[in-house]
Amino acid sequence: MELVKNAVGRLVPTEINGEKAIPYMGIGKYQPEGRKYSTKIPSNSNYPLDGNKQVATIKEALIKCGLKDGMTISSHHHFRNGDLIMNQVFDIAKELGVKNLRWFPSASFPCHEHLIQYLEDGTISHIEGSMNGALGKYTSEGNMKKMAVLRSHGGRYQAVQDGEVKIDIAIIGAGTADPFGNANGLYGNSASGLLGFALADSEYADKVIVITDNMVTFPCVPWQIQGNNVDYTVKIDKVGDSSKIVSGTTEITKSPDRLLLAEMTAKFCDKAGLIKEGFSFQTGAGGTSLAVSDYFSKIMKDKNIKARFARGGSNKYLVRMLEEGQIDYILDGQTFDLDGVRSMAENPRHTWTSPFTSYNYHSKGNFAGIVDIVILGATEVDVNFNANVVTHSDGYLLHGIGGWQNCLFSKTVILPIPLFRDRIPVIMDQVTTICGPGELIDVIVTERGIAINPLRKDLIEATKNSGLPIKTIQQLKEEAEEICGIPEKPTYGDKIVAAIKWVDGTVIDCVKEVSTKNK
Repeated sequence: MELVKNAVGRLVPTEINGEKAIPYMGIGKYQPEGRKYSTKIPSNSNYPLDGNKQVATIKEALIKCGLKDGMTISSHHHFRNGDLIMNQVFDIAKELGVKNLRWFPSASFPCHEHLIQYLEDGTISHIEGSMNGALGKYTSEGNMKKMAVLRSHGGRYQAVQDGEVKIDIAIIGAGTADPFGNANGLYGNSASGLLGFALADSEYADKVIVITDNMVTFPCVPWQIQGNNVDYTVKIDKVGDSSKIVSGTTEITKSPDRLLLAEMTAKFCDKAGLIKEGFSFQTGAGGTSLAVSDYFSKIMKDKNIKARFARGGSNKYLVRMLEEGQIDYILDGQTFDLDGVRSMAENPRHTWTSPFTSYNYHSKGNFAGIVDIVILGATEVDVNFNANVVTHSDGYLLHGIGGWQNCLFSKTVILPIPLFRDRIPVIMDQVTTICGPGELIDVIVTERGIAINPLRKDLIEATKNSGLPIKTIQQLKEEAEEICGIPEKPTYGDKIVAAIKWVDGTVIDCVKEVSTKNK
């Protein structure tokens, strides 16, 4: 396999699973040509005139879609760890003797550990999507037959739109649907709030199957998935475990260190003049991010100002700010708790979005660059502000990219992270895996100080007399090493187990097999 050095100095492959790969060239340097991919023209005469596309079982739908060896099967992750569909889909593929399938999920979860047996026996050749838990460990140890590919949410949409990934059969689970195929995630026992991560699948896949446990009489309104794009519909007993679909226990962190991180982040934004009338922000659903949102709310109340919009994942804290008039709109990409689901169903100012509108880099602009402040996490950061979100310092794949890369194009990107985890420094000379280039990351907030990217002279000037503990990134690294020492670097085998795509489809880094010394 040929490896070349890309624009961030990483050796990456020029071919992935037999397909040409383009090394990362730098931000905005790769300019694609050609036209968007499109599916074959369907004939209305091939579908029932009464609009009833319902078949009895998932197996029947897969057979009617022509499931065969080597196909690409896609799915979405709005059910998160409560997904009850995809294990069944691949059980059926095994039963039918189908081999060498590519699974193309928007994300996988621990509930999909069941699929390792199908990676072992060749039913599934490889996964192109985030790998969490057991699947990440399995891949990192070199067990997957082909190379995994990890993309951002926007990068996934881009890959489908550009024809880089051609979906043969899309599986779309929905809280509610009608026999024609109109579907939403707003209602029913398995309501997940949104189906935006399945939008590209519905528009570009050759065949589309909508599966629900709440089949209603036509029309299913509002429809987040249009039935005109759907081939077959199926009703089953249960599509998702509602206790795991949403994070009903999502709460603000109670850790003193994490609360300090959140408070320092909010204070920095305030002192830098970023929290002002009509600003916009995106935080997240982790405990620290929720605390940042709560601190933002308090500052906004003190200043008697409101935000124009907040980008979601939504949660009860954003919903409260919306309902109290502190935010004009929530632009929601995925819904993280039951309050978010309820609000999206009831409040027209709680608006659903998709990876196309929010993040797609190969479009005529997207929402990311309009957001004033974005709060993100990271597993590692280096002295050049490059950051990692997919592997830990031991080299194991344990996270997906999600919308993280796409959010880096926001006006001010802030990473509140602890200085060390489990006695391992988080700030280092070089990150294990580069997921985002340092020129797009503006501020690192730790419990022992705040580092501002030297490129952001405006933020340095705005906070120089703020009283905040402003330090250089090198100073923070040295403090971490004084406390923890310098950990031994992991060792790797020669096999590349995963490629990390940038938002434009180029390869920014790759992940090698973890050596037996690290296992």
